[in-house]
Amino acid sequence: MGNSHEKRTWNVSFETKCQGMNLNIQDKYHAISFPIYQTATFSHTGLGESSGFDYTRQSNPTRQQLEAILARLENGRGALAFSSGMAAIAVLFEIFKPGDHVIVDADLYGGSVRIFDKVCRKNGMSFTTADLSTENVEKYITGDTKAVYLETPTNPMMHVTDIEKLSKITKEKGILLIVDNTFLSPYFQNPLDLGADIVVHSGTKYIGGHHDTIGGFLVVNDEELEEKLRYLSNTIGAAMAPFDSWLMLRGIRTLAVRMERAEKNAGAIAEFLNKSPYVKKVLYPGLPDHPGHGIMKKQARGFGAMISFEVRSAEHVRSILKNAELFYFAESLGGTETLITYPLTQTHAEVPEELREKNGINDRLLRLSVGIEGEEDLIKELDRLLKLAEEETR
Repeated sequence: MGNSHEKRTWNVSFETKCQGMNLNIQDKYHAISFPIYQTATFSHTGLGESSGFDYTRQSNPTRQQLEAILARLENGRGALAFSSGMAAIAVLFEIFKPGDHVIVDADLYGGSVRIFDKVCRKNGMSFTTADLSTENVEKYITGDTKAVYLETPTNPMMHVTDIEKLSKITKEKGILLIVDNTFLSPYFQNPLDLGADIVVHSGTKYIGGHHDTIGGFLVVNDEELEEKLRYLSNTIGAAMAPFDSWLMLRGIRTLAVRMERAEKNAGAIAEFLNKSPYVKKVLYPGLPDHPGHGIMKKQARGFGAMISFEVRSAEHVRSILKNAELFYFAESLGGTETLITYPLTQTHAEVPEELREKNGINDRLLRLSVGIEGEEDLIKELDRLLKLAEEETR
């Protein structure tokens, strides 16, 4: 009876999975909102007797509930929750050793570039950067290569990589394929289904969804890899706290509806920007002329709500950021509010200048994380800001 019940739960829709029902992690009072087990440690009734929980750094019921739900959403065997997205990446890269080589996409979140350059290289690892959306990765693989790491779409240039095609190469070579799925969330894309070995999320973004907590996730399908990562998480002490776990659980309940609304808004905004005489370039995979549009249609269920666009000058950028009223000028992404970000001085400030210029991250580039406000309001605000920027810079 229990097995059939569990099978039925796994076969329900994504939206229903977000509600976290029937995970066999029960609160004895049957609370609809899963309780926050705000405790550092758990008592034992006797020697050799345990409730299954001993110390929150190792495991906690609230975090375990969250991990079980996220594993379901990504169709994975197991998920691990961390104190931040960077903590998740830091723990992940402890599976490698000095001398190991990793191929990484040339266009990545600046924090990822920083940890690879300033921490992992210090620890004896080596890295090769490549445009994984266009280049043949095989020419970079050596006997020391242990993994390929990418985002798709990338941050902030929106390059799209064919995960399934790349996974065939990594499996043939016996190396790991790691995909940061933050921009699309599990709602729009499931890299494990496409052949990836490890999925990374900054839970701070769409999974939490409200700009009120920080967290990160790793999701895997391999039991041995999951056990290794859990050992490292416990040893390093980077696991997510109970209250943050509860905030993530609350955010996940509305993940599907938030993603749908934000993507709808983003599609309309991208079309508006694409027609604007004040915009030089629009980077959004949902536009039919985007180079990755076809791949996205094949491997994802939507195009997400992240847009990058280039205006005429740095002066236009300053005007837009100074006069924005409906958008927040802030780092981060994935919340209910629309954020406008300047990658050059914010998210990608520590990316080496040569790499920034090569990728096209210049002083005219802006990035939008489109929220769930009214579509017409967002377009009117952009129209106002672009026209005002043109007037102020004449």
